[in-house]
Amino acid sequence: MSSTVDLTQRLAGRVAVVTGGGSGIGLASARRMRAEGATIVIGDVDPDAGKRAADEVGGLCMSVDVADGEQVDALFDSAAERYGSVDIAFNNAGISPPEDDLIETTELDAWQRVQSVNLTSVYLCCRAALRHMTAAGRGSIINTASFVAVMGSATSQISYTASKGGVLAMSRELGVQYARQGIRVNALCPGPVNTPLLTELFAKDPERAARRLVHVPVGRFAEPEELAAAVAFLASDDASFITASSFLVDGGISSAYVTPL
Repeated sequence: MSSTVDLTQRLAGRVAVVTGGGSGIGLASARRMRAEGATIVIGDVDPDAGKRAADEVGGLCMSVDVADGEQVDALFDSAAERYGSVDIAFNNAGISPPEDDLIETTELDAWQRVQSVNLTSVYLCCRAALRHMTAAGRGSIINTASFVAVMGSATSQISYTASKGGVLAMSRELGVQYARQGIRVNALCPGPVNTPLLTELFAKDPERAARRLVHVPVGRFAEPEELAAAVAFLASDDASFITASSFLVDGGISSAYVTPL
């Protein structure tokens, strides 16, 4: 038996639902999982971006507001109906609006909107995915948290940080709860990534960008494809003994005291 894994077949026969799949980490992960053989279902709030992504990976696209339980159920149920199963759920949709800032300037409506899209959505997506996975007795759920879920930032986005901490804790608990049912649940914790979301945030505030970059031992932000490789790994049987983990892909940020000159 060959000891090398055929990456074009590692996810063959699996059906993967990706929220926020129209751009950034979601799109890169959809491409990567398709390249490894998975059938892809894209959920995105932007129907045009979602359709472009789905066309590219030869999958199904559904316009979905991830904070709406009925729409989330429809996304996962449609995936199962069309393709026969939901084997992988990459619950990745999230927002980082400018109104979410320091606690003293972040109003309740901004706080609640971010909690709704970043945390409640993951609860809804996990619930919807688990209905299919528990029946099948297998599955891999990957929830996008963040490195800010494990360390504090002085350049705060208070609701974003709190929401990602919630995603991390929920993923850990679900990973433990469903471990004996053949379902793995992990939290992906990216460092800063070159995505439209980050680019937009930092274009408005280059000083803030520079201040963040100094903390990355690797000396740069991640590319979406680097996160996609981690997602595909966690989705696959290569990660069969990994569950309830905080899977950091952060260029060393969370381990650094000072960075190399």
